[in-house]
Amino acid sequence: MSYKIGAGQGAEKSDRANHPNAQIATKLRALYLSVQEEAIPDRFLDLLEKLDAVERQSVTDVAE
Repeated sequence: MSYKIGAGQGAEKSDRANHPNAQIATKLRALYLSVQEEAIPDRFLDLLEKLDAVERQSVTDVAE
């Protein structure tokens, strides 16, 4: 059995950072953060408001 001494742990971390899955994860994280910071388009908000109005109307119609 052999043990790494000293810089071995740092080398393992850099190996993981260079692994293709780690690179994909980093890029996906960056994409998610950029999308999360984007504003919601006004057109989409208008559609959501219309949907809420239709849902409220259908609840009122059912209650009567």
